[in-house]
Amino acid sequence: MTTHADQPAGQAGPTQQNRTTHPDATGASGAYASERPARLSWAQHAPEVYKAMLRLDAAARQGLDPKLYELVKIRASQINHCAFCLDMHTKDALAAGETVERIVLLGAWEESRHFYTEKELAALELTEAVTVLTDGFVPDAVYDKAARLFDEAELAQLISAIAVINAWNRFGVTCRLAPGHYQPERHR
Repeated sequence: MTTHADQPAGQAGPTQQNRTTHPDATGASGAYASERPARLSWAQHAPEVYKAMLRLDAAARQGLDPKLYELVKIRASQINHCAFCLDMHTKDALAAGETVERIVLLGAWEESRHFYTEKELAALELTEAVTVLTDGFVPDAVYDKAARLFDEAELAQLISAIAVINAWNRFGVTCRLAPGHYQPERHR
């Protein structure tokens, strides 16, 4: 099972083993920028909340296609600027068989609709509506489209998954969890 493992404060920066970079991305000195330390190891200080989040996450994924689940998590994490969750769910999506192309295009899914199924598009649109909430509500047209393509049980799970990743994102961004250390095989 995938978890949102908490990042220890002061953890060393990414290693060559788990970080891939373009040869020109190292800059003149060849060094990476230093990694920001986590502000708070919230899982250590609020272990019951962390364990409850893990249970909630496991329950929310039930009945959803694993690739769809990861696409939703990646898209919400993009919107919320959660680098830790982007790192985790991109790796999990690849491990679930998702393609690099679809992951890369996810930030511009409206312009690359032909890469996604109708159901995935409805899930992405719902993800954005639930995540942003600029109007203070999810528009009827967005909800109705998802309700036409997902049965009620699937829709309930999808809404749950969107709510859960938004909570994870808020923990990750607030506590400044560092990306680059997560490895899917350690969390299965």
